[in-house]
Amino acid sequence: MSDNEKKVVSIGSKAKKQSEKKEPEVKRELEYCSFCGRPNTMVPKLVKGPGVNICSECTLIAVQYLILQDGALSGEAQKILDLLWGTKR
Repeated sequence: MSDNEKKVVSIGSKAKKQSEKKEPEVKRELEYCSFCGRPNTMVPKLVKGPGVNICSECTLIAVQYLILQDGALSGEAQKILDLLWGTKR
């Protein structure tokens, strides 16, 4: 399994089961984040869904947006953001 393949996580009906036999390594095309457009070689992780992909960095931004959407940040939401971004206030 190449480094690029390790960075892509497939979800949905096309996801491979771990118990399946490993196929011989084949050079695969790059996968791109549907939000920022970066390839899986430039991001820590990439989640691949049916017809759409999202990198770990765009996922963090989306989670932060959803938490902050209501304006006031609860103590629990702040803990989650601190864990995700590795910050403490």
